[in-house]
This record gives sequence, structure tokens and C-alpha cells, in this order.
Amino acid sequence: MSLQLATTAALPAGPADTVVILPAGSLTLPAEAPALPEAARAYADQQLAAEQRLFAVNLYSHRLYVVVAEAKKTADLSAEQLRRKGHELHAKLKTAKVQELHIVDLTADKQAALPLAEGLYLSAYQFEGYKTDEKSKKPADLRRVVLVGAAEAEVTTLANLLSGVVLARDLVNMPYNKLTATMFAEQMAAAGEAAGYHTEIFDQARIEALRMGGLLAVNQGSPEPPTFTIMEWKPEGASNERPYVLVGKGVVFDTGGLSLKPTPASMDMMKCDMAGGAAMTGVMYALAKNRVPLHVVALVPATDNRPGGPAFAPGDVLTMHSGLTVEVLNTDAEGRLILADALHFAKKYQPELVIDAATLTGSAARAIGKEGIVAMGTCGDDTMQALGQAGRRVHERIVEFPLWDEYAEHIKSDIADINNLGKAEAGAISAGKFLERFIEGTPWIHLDIAAPAYLTAPDSYRGKGGTGTAVRLIYNFLTSRK
Repeated sequence: MSLQLATTAALPAGPADTVVILPAGSLTLPAEAPALPEAARAYADQQLAAEQRLFAVNLYSHRLYVVVAEAKKTADLSAEQLRRKGHELHAKLKTAKVQELHIVDLTADKQAALPLAEGLYLSAYQFEGYKTDEKSKKPADLRRVVLVGAAEAEVTTLANLLSGVVLARDLVNMPYNKLTATMFAEQMAAAGEAAGYHTEIFDQARIEALRMGGLLAVNQGSPEPPTFTIMEWKPEGASNERPYVLVGKGVVFDTGGLSLKPTPASMDMMKCDMAGGAAMTGVMYALAKNRVPLHVVALVPATDNRPGGPAFAPGDVLTMHSGLTVEVLNTDAEGRLILADALHFAKKYQPELVIDAATLTGSAARAIGKEGIVAMGTCGDDTMQALGQAGRRVHERIVEFPLWDEYAEHIKSDIADINNLGKAEAGAISAGKFLERFIEGTPWIHLDIAAPAYLTAPDSYRGKGGTGTAVRLIYNFLTSRK
């Protein structure tokens, strides 16, 4: 069960676990803070004078937590610091078994409560999983966070967005035997039922009729059929005449195919290879729940990649949905093959902009690590700058890689139009250059989320496992354009 976010005009009359957010540089509790016994106030003032930035005052019937909003170089970094404070605060609340917390924002601009609540919410996430031992299934104590004096619309909007992040995290954390391509499509449809967007699922026969050679080839070694899911949010009065189209990689498990991955070095966590598709599902859920006045379509090609039976092989030549031919040099470069079919399919919508997200290359992960997202595209400088601004606002920062013409040499084939693997150098870029061939003439952004989409160790409020990376980024970017 996700944490509930709510708002109220004032603190309750009786004892209530409360956190007050003070402006940077505070050396004493201000008069507006909740009333405290003299000894407790003196203790709080001592902590502030000692430059403690997060501490608790135990009042026995309840607790008062104090967070000092540190001044950073930019407002975006200040907000990120508050999210991280939310994570630190959550650890204290967990120890004290706090069930409901009130947030009182005493900063001058009243912009601190939402990011603190965001950090709390994302830190409180836990994947329900499949444990049968009742003791190990104990739910989290913290159930409700109440923002005192906050605008109800802002709190609801944030809660719906974070529900989209949780949805994406849950999908990424589900193992392959609980999330085949068909099951994934059903999960996307269920999210649509809950949020209000329309879903259409293409089965294998429909995919074959569309001649999606990349998706079909990757699926050849699997006992499970592929799916191609279309999610559409088209509200009345949408502000965009042409839709935004989102494309998410949906490889529900990647063995590498005949170009088998080593294990345990890299195969064990490959249930996360559909994180791009999960992210787009989370974005669609948030857009629909918040009734955002934008026409948005999301496409998710889904399959697993296995070496069984008639699996496609290095040396094969595929004919893609676009008609281009591709020489397969490595079956572990499969994500770009299924994305290529989806990107070309996206052109039929005559979109305003296409954005794809994928756990695509180890090269991107090695280049910038889990701290950022590799981006490239043909959307123009203004659009890429707007995406960068959105990334800084939510601290899912992008690093733009070039798509210079010379990189086309990296994917030249002797026997087909292009091949599916570049050189050892610039691997993330040659993957982007491959995708570019299938979306020519349409403004497009590619997001390689290979590093931050799934973490093997906790990282503040992003936690361990699926992170929901790109949900907040893309949602923030799109809603800034409505």
C-alpha cells in the first residue's frame, strides 16, 4: 500500500507527530512553531545553535522533528536536498514507528513541504513481493503524511505522479515468471482501467501482419509470444494538435540470446530490461490521473530474449517494419531492434515529438553512472534545453550525447542497410544512431536509462531495485509544455 498524502488547514488540537521545516540559518525555533515545554524548546534551540539540520524532540506522547532547509546554489538543488532530508527523516520515523506525520513549512516562500513529502513517499516504497512468512510481510508503519496549509490540488497532483513512479517500480521489480510479455501488456491495460487511458494490445498475428521484423526476431527463441501495447490519453480540449508519442523498451527478460550474457555478472538483474516500458506506463498513469490536457500516446513492444529453438543468430539479416534491412552482429543488442519497429510505427501519428526510454547500453552506464541519464536526439536545442531544465527540477539529470554524421560509419553493414552493433567506442551513441534511422523526419529524443533504472544498492530515496527513473522527468517535461 502506497503512502497517503493529504492536506489540512491547521494542526490537530491534540498531540500529533509533526515536522517543522525551518529556513536556512535558523538558530532558534520561531514563534510560529508548535508550542513546546520550556525544557524541550531549550533543547531544540541548543541543537539549532550546534548547526544540527535534522533532529527530533521527544515529547513522549508524540515527537517534533525539525528539518532545516539548507540553501544550495539553485532552487532545484535546494529541492533535491529536501527530498534527501525526507529520506533521512523516514529512517527516524521508521525507528519511532510513526504512523501519521504532519508537515509544517515555516520557510519564507513555502516551497519546502512538497519536496520533503516527495522524499518521504519515495523512501517509504517497498515492493510487496511474494514472501509467505507473515512476519516478513509486515507493512510499513507510516501510512499518512499531512501537509499543513498546502494547496489540495498541488498535493493531489504530486500524489498521482508518485503513484506513477510506484507503478513503474513495481513492474520493474516483478520477476519474469510473473511478468511475461502478455502479463506486462495486461498490467498496462489494468493501469489504464484505473487511471482512465485507453489501451490496445496487438498479439503475435497482428505484429506479423505489421511486419515488425525486429520484435519478431528477438522473440523467436521464446516460448512466449510478443505483444505490442498502445496506450492513449486523449482528453477533450487537449492543447496539442499533434500527439506526443512515448516509446518504451519492453524486454521482460534478457539472456542476451545466442550472444549469451555472463552470469551472475550481468544476467541476474535482467528482469529490469523493460524499465523503459514501465516508465512510460507510469507517465501515462500520472497524466491520466491528473487529467493533464495533453494528447499522449505510448507504445511498448514487449518480449523476452532467449537462445532457445529457432532463436535469431549473429549473421541473420532482418527486414524491419520500416522496410530497412539490418544485419545482426550480436543478439544481445536486441533492445534497439524492438524499439526501431516501434519508433517507425510512431511516425503514423504525425507526432509533435517522440521520446523513447530504454535500458539500452552498458556504454551509457559506464559513461555517466547512476547519477544521470544519457540523452540524444533530433528535437532541436530549445526542446533539449527544456528537457534538461525538467531533469534538473526533479533531479533526473540528462547528459546530451552527439549524433554527429560520422557516427553512421559505426553501424555500416557489408550486406544490409545497417548492422545492429557499433564499435567498442561510443557504444551508446551508435545505438542512438541506429534508432535515428527509423525515426527520420520526426522530432525525437532518446533516453538511455541503463544505469539509474535499477540499483543493486540503496541510494537515498531512490532505494534498491527498480527506481521508476524517467517517470518524473518525462511527466515534468510534458506538463511544462501544455
